[in-house]
Amino acid sequence: MGGGDKGLAPLGPATMLDEVLRRIGPQVDRIVLNANGDPARFARFGCDVVPDTVGGFVGPLAGVLAGMRWAGVHVPSASHVLSVSSDAPFLPTDLGDRLVEASARGEGRIAMASSGGELHPVIGLWPIELADDLEAALRAGLRKVLAWTNRHGTIPVDFPMLTAAGETIDPFFNANTREELDEARRLLALVAP
Repeated sequence: MGGGDKGLAPLGPATMLDEVLRRIGPQVDRIVLNANGDPARFARFGCDVVPDTVGGFVGPLAGVLAGMRWAGVHVPSASHVLSVSSDAPFLPTDLGDRLVEASARGEGRIAMASSGGELHPVIGLWPIELADDLEAALRAGLRKVLAWTNRHGTIPVDFPMLTAAGETIDPFFNANTREELDEARRLLALVAP
C-alpha cells in the first residue's frame, strides 16, 4: 500500500490496529507489538514494542520468535503466545479460546486459524518451548511458516464466516492493497457494534 505500517492505516476514526487490539485485547493477558524501526510510532497504543530477534527481515516467523523471546523474559509462567496480524480488523472474539482448546486436545502443537478451507499462518497459538528450534530454523534459512509448523504438528482450527447485512465476510480478511483497505472500511461499517 505504498510502504509504512499497514496496521496504522485509517478505517475511519480508528486504524486497523485499533480494531485488532479492540478484538484481541479481552482475549489475552498482555499485548506486545512486533515491529522494527522506531517504536515511538506505536506509543499511543500503550503496548511494548519488540523488534525481530533475528536480523535480515526474514518474515513472519521472526515476529513469532520475538514474541516468544519477550514472553520468556517478561512472563516466564506463559506457555504459549498468540499471534495475529495488524491488518485483520475482523478477528473472532473467541479466537484465543478456540485455539487454546484445540491445542489442549493434543492433536498437534501449533493451533492455527482457518476459514473457508484456507489456513492463516500468522494467526496461531505457539508453544514458547519451541523458541530455540524456531530460531535455529530461521538462522538456517527457513522462511515458510507451514514448513516449520508442520514439523511440530499444525492443528487447523476452522472459524465460520461472518454475516452482516446479507454479506459474507472472512473473519481473517486482511488489507494488502488500497482497494482492500477501502473494502475493509465498507465491511467494518456493516459489522461494527
